[in-house]
Amino acid sequence: MYTAHGTLQKDQYVTRFAPLVKKIAYHMMAKLPASVQVDDLIQVGMIGLLDAANNFDGAQGAQFETYAAQRIRGAMLDELRHSDWLPRSARKNMRRIEAAMNALEQRLGRSPSDSEVAKELQLSLEDYQQMLFEAHGSQLLHYEDFQQDGEDEFLGHFNVGDGGNPLGILEDAGFRIRLVEAIKQLPEREQLLMALYYEEELNLKEIGAVLGVSESRVCQLHSQAVARLRVFMKGWVDKGG
Repeated sequence: MYTAHGTLQKDQYVTRFAPLVKKIAYHMMAKLPASVQVDDLIQVGMIGLLDAANNFDGAQGAQFETYAAQRIRGAMLDELRHSDWLPRSARKNMRRIEAAMNALEQRLGRSPSDSEVAKELQLSLEDYQQMLFEAHGSQLLHYEDFQQDGEDEFLGHFNVGDGGNPLGILEDAGFRIRLVEAIKQLPEREQLLMALYYEEELNLKEIGAVLGVSESRVCQLHSQAVARLRVFMKGWVDKGG
């Protein structure tokens, strides 16, 4: 049973760290499809915060904020695992974008612009940007990248043999070095976006304010940056690292 003091302490944890739930939820939105509602993430995150308050043991020396952040993210991810993060149609379109970027890079010897990719896809610039928006939430690695469904799969050949471990590549120093190189080759604005999101942990609205664009445009730019990185890293993997 909880003591009166213990119960009060837990209530204080929840009140004080409720803003942390919103911060994590809004930051995660760039990695999620448009079908996911931020309010749903916040609701699930609050459950994670309550769980953290009930189970936190300060005697172990852990900081509550660090512990709570892990529980909050865990609760959100557990909920998202029960839904489709990104429709298959959006992933198919993302692969179309990657194929177009790859073809253009081979011909141009540089990263293509928005309009060049749109032309390669035989789309208007507006339709291409809408495709990017619908694909936001696309990751550098997809679950399907580790499956054998007959498609040309990123990292697929790492999942062969008795010792095959697709996730092992993420721990490879060469992969990390190559990824840093890939980010440096992004257009300047996309480099800044990635730094603001992954290093500074700004949310979409905050990044939009820095870049002077709308949240939807930030989503488009993030999707485009991820597509460029996937093309770059796929070339590295296909060459055997």
